[in-house]
Amino acid sequence: MQPSPTLDQLQILVAVADTGSFSAAGRKLNRAQSVISYGIANLEAQLGLKLFEREGMREPQLTEIGRAMLEDARRMVGVLQRMRSRVDGHHQGLEAEVALAVDATLPSPVLVRVLKAFEAQFPTVMLRLHIGTLGLIPDLVVSGQADLGIGGLLGEVDVHLVRIGFMSIVLAAAPSHPLAQLPKPVALEDAREHTQLVVTDQSERTKGRDFGVFAYRTWRLTDVRTKHTLMREGLGWGGLPRWLISDDLASGRLVELDLEPFREVRSSLYAMYRTDRSPKPVAAWLIDQFKRQLGCFNEFEPGKVPEEQPEIPEA
Repeated sequence: MQPSPTLDQLQILVAVADTGSFSAAGRKLNRAQSVISYGIANLEAQLGLKLFEREGMREPQLTEIGRAMLEDARRMVGVLQRMRSRVDGHHQGLEAEVALAVDATLPSPVLVRVLKAFEAQFPTVMLRLHIGTLGLIPDLVVSGQADLGIGGLLGEVDVHLVRIGFMSIVLAAAPSHPLAQLPKPVALEDAREHTQLVVTDQSERTKGRDFGVFAYRTWRLTDVRTKHTLMREGLGWGGLPRWLISDDLASGRLVELDLEPFREVRSSLYAMYRTDRSPKPVAAWLIDQFKRQLGCFNEFEPGKVPEEQPEIPEA
């Protein structure tokens, strides 16, 4: 049976290819040049392949098969580095995996920035991401299916809360909608006569309760994105996060409604975790990152940022 290359030999192969010479690879790996040359020669002998052209060249050049072998070597070395990082993370007390539950109304740019930073900071920590709405987020935290939840609150919740920012909620409709044709402010009596699109809490936490529902006739939906689409098509009116519809408001695809009993409000966003557990290092880092990124996002959020008012979240 042909002997298998060692990880040390593969690391030498990668170093020579990256630095362009045996001497530079030796400096990079803190080895003598003779050790590097011997390692490559021994690897070639084991494989029965010529990995580098040396004759008549100032510096060794990879052969065609050498370039192919280099790709395999990089993968093997990468696996070794991830194993080492995972061991180091374990010694530092890092979680092997973090389960994160995020409300669908959280600004997408914030989520993306946090997850990009997470990937760079903790390359060996696996992520399990749940996207839900309303009461599903604390439900996942309380049940232990999520280590950390990010979202708003409806009703009493037995979780530890850290306020990390806010989200501006506005009422809107398509420009062709009857409510958009009325002079502002729109009277409550007029709004009641037209179908309101409402995202319903799929958890049992607020079953049978309505929040910010004014119309006599409603369409109940299970997700915010569908509500957004239907509102743009003129199939109803309702409240949505300003960040989500800012482009629609600017382009005129949606019109902001000035409903008498409802002014734009700041809906608080929280990081939440179980009261019987303290967040581990990665979860604690995520809380801080969400708070930082939301702070930056809120500071430059398009449109008018209102004063703090009593929250009237729409279910």
